[in-house]
Amino acid sequence: VQLQASGGGLVQAGGSLRLSCAASARGRIFSNNGMGWFRQAPDKEREFVAGINWRGGGTYYVDSVKGRFTISRDNAKNTVTLQMNSLKPEDTATYYCAAARSAVAGSGASDYSYWGQGTLVTVSS
Repeated sequence: VQLQASGGGLVQAGGSLRLSCAASARGRIFSNNGMGWFRQAPDKEREFVAGINWRGGGTYYVDSVKGRFTISRDNAKNTVTLQMNSLKPEDTATYYCAAARSAVAGSGASDYSYWGQGTLVTVSS
């Protein structure tokens, strides 16, 4: 069971980044699972950023990213994407993708059973 996150980097405030998460598990696919993105800044707790239900019919965002971030998924490719626009310095963190225990993407870390390794996003002012 593996989740591979990519796309992080250094960007100026106001810029954009696109994070991707590829899921693979020896033939098992994650199209039946909700997927989410979390982030953790230095000396802060991990926080929920965005989630998407198994068919993509429901998406959820933390208030601080609403209108700037968009989560989407391609079940045929087992990928989940987080498009991040209008980035702010406070978005600086390591971003983690995660697969939920059920078809619904909850907002708590305990709602997720598999985690990727994280990708660092740094937004300069």
